[in-house]
Amino acid sequence: MDPHLLRTYVTVARLASFSEAARELGYTQSAVSQHIAALEQDLGAPLLSRRPVAPTAAGERLLEHAGPLLLRLDAARADMLRMAAVPQRGLTLATTPTALGAGVLAALPPAGVTLRVLAREEVTAAVATGTADLGLVDGLAAPSDPLRLPDVAPLTTHGLTEEPVSVLLPDGHPLATRTGLRLADLADARWIDAPDAALPLDQLRAATGGGAFRPALRYEGTDLRTLTALTATGHGLALLPRSAAGALPGTVAVPLTAPRVVHRTELVHGGSPGGAAQEVVRRLAGAV
Repeated sequence: MDPHLLRTYVTVARLASFSEAARELGYTQSAVSQHIAALEQDLGAPLLSRRPVAPTAAGERLLEHAGPLLLRLDAARADMLRMAAVPQRGLTLATTPTALGAGVLAALPPAGVTLRVLAREEVTAAVATGTADLGLVDGLAAPSDPLRLPDVAPLTTHGLTEEPVSVLLPDGHPLATRTGLRLADLADARWIDAPDAALPLDQLRAATGGGAFRPALRYEGTDLRTLTALTATGHGLALLPRSAAGALPGTVAVPLTAPRVVHRTELVHGGSPGGAAQEVVRRLAGAV
């Protein structure tokens, strides 16, 4: 399967237009049509209906494979470029909003650092494809257990920190005076689905072996202040690491007592980092 044809197909499917895909890719519309026809011939199945432009059942299945395949190709290219490149003095660190703790900040160089706050699933992809030198990922885990990261490329991980988690509630909530909360008792509560700002609801379900954890509102962003405001005004609960949940206006952070899980943060890099990245890895990994 030719990756150039696959990229063309993914672009047409995403834009639902041959002409828009041609404009984005810098091809003629005729070339885009030829790419799609060649890919369909190679796979022996129609991938797109034409009016309107939409994936067929086979096309939908191919899209499930296409993302990881193309990402691995980009990661392989980035890995080769990293091996051949002269180490740069600057450093780009991709992170989730709740992974950037004080210990990490203290390990960063005094100048030349670019911080990119991304969605969780985008952090490992940024490191794999070379748009970030290092990544910080976080999530719920049993004590001392590693995180389950997406298999986007051969990456090296270092466990950095583990800390307790807290349930963020409005300060007037009936449970706000509790000294601890069981997650199973909150499965039917109103939750904010904020996968890139709070700990994701699917991780809550996995930690309790099920439970509804139905979102009352979905927040697609990484700003903790917005998440706090949504919680304070009664739109739903959120689960955060203790360090991120403390002393937020209009809210109360109650420790989670069961199940026994922690907020874990890991450092991710590809290959053998050089320059400033190498020094940060040395400081952080050596401090564990």
